Order: sequence, then structure tokens, then C-alpha cells
Amino acid sequence: MAAEAKGLNDKQLTQLITAVLQDSERPGTPATFSTEQVIQIVALACESPSKSGRPVSHWSCAELADEAVKRGIVSEISPRSVGRFLKGGYSTASSQPLLAQYPSV
Repeated sequence: MAAEAKGLNDKQLTQLITAVLQDSERPGTPATFSTEQVIQIVALACESPSKSGRPVSHWSCAELADEAVKRGIVSEISPRSVGRFLKGGYSTASSQPLLAQYPSV
């Protein structure tokens, strides 16, 4: 209301609102992996390992990490990071998990 009392025009009011709603800098290091990279790794986990020439019936986190590097999705990644992604523990800004959560029966 203070902005309206100042008689700001629509453009100035829009600029003010945009400035107020912008995210502030957050402490900590920037994310190592982009959302696109995480999605590609999750998609890779949905493929059969045999499609990649892997002699296993199910992916392990180590196999997924190795294949993600081999395919050029990432330059390096630990099996532990892959495991966190698959458990839905990765977040850049969204609080929503990457995979749907189904209630246990």
C-alpha cells in the first residue's frame, strides 16, 4: 500500500514487486549436478542393465555411477550420490521428490 500511496505507475509497481519477490543468495556451495543430469541418471536406472552391455540383472549404485560417466551424463559421480538421487534426496529448489511415492500396502 505504501507503493500505491507514492503514486507509482504499473511498470514501476511491477518492478518493485519483482525486486521484492526475488530469491536472496543462499549460503553453501552451488549444486554439483543439474536437475537435467539427475533426471538422466534416474532414467538410466529405469533401463535394463543389459541394454548397456552390463552383465548384471539389476543396477547397483556403482554400476549406475560408472554408466553415467561412460555416457557423458556427468564427468564424475559417486555411487552414494546416485543412491541419494534414487531415494529422492536431491533438491535444487523444489521440495517435490523426483519419483512418485506410493503408499505402502
